[in-house]
Amino acid sequence: MERRDFLERLLGPMIAMVGGIPLASHGAESRGWAAANQSEGEEAGAGVVGGPIKYPAPGATLEGYLAKPRSAGPHPTVLLVHANNGLEDHIRDVARRYAEAGFVALAVDQLSRQGGTASFASLDTVRKNIEALSGAEVIADLDAAFVYLQSNPSVRQDRIGVTGFAWGGRMAFLYAASNPRLKAAVVFYGAAPPEERLAEINCPVLAHYGKNDLRMSSEVSEITALMKQYGKSYHPKIHPAAGEAFFNDTNPAYNGASAQDAWERTIAFFAKNLG
Repeated sequence: MERRDFLERLLGPMIAMVGGIPLASHGAESRGWAAANQSEGEEAGAGVVGGPIKYPAPGATLEGYLAKPRSAGPHPTVLLVHANNGLEDHIRDVARRYAEAGFVALAVDQLSRQGGTASFASLDTVRKNIEALSGAEVIADLDAAFVYLQSNPSVRQDRIGVTGFAWGGRMAFLYAASNPRLKAAVVFYGAAPPEERLAEINCPVLAHYGKNDLRMSSEVSEITALMKQYGKSYHPKIHPAAGEAFFNDTNPAYNGASAQDAWERTIAFFAKNLG
């Protein structure tokens, strides 16, 4: 069964009431249960282990979701930055997919300092609080996640990358300019940092954009030229017939063909640069 079909069956009454999978999914989150988490049996079948974690940061305890292969490590690792919907089931599913592909994946809840994504009563409030976060705040908490990963025995300390979606894609791109120890970055429909920050990127960057997302796709030529000017490795892919959020199978903009192509390119890119 396609994951979207599964979600629609599981959350059908709530979807009808609130008007969409993202709203229904957050309603389930805020009530204390993850609407579509794989069962332990499904995780075992995929050869992965996943679950919530907490780890220290300056002035706070942060929360996230960690997925890893069941096979012995250490493994290459991906920091996963969610979109402005917060840490929700779609992102946990993506983390498990990375684990199935042989990576440790840590999805950081960027609202940890405010009680976590599930503590907010509405998705609108989640989005407002995420959009209010500064780049410096996000980078500080990603740094704390990076430090935590350095102490995790499942992680290859010298093989850590970052990826993110939409708002999280923008922050992942910015983090690539902020942490010289990263080995790779994959950006899904996220804006590039200011030009002066592009010069600070040390790792190769793969970027995915939907052709119909003109706000993002129209900037690709300029970013490509700037990255070339600064001698950076930048590999943008504009997916035809796709718009923003085309990878998210809980979003109406989901495009299965483009999502599959983007996933295959992403795994190959991380395997090359983190493997």
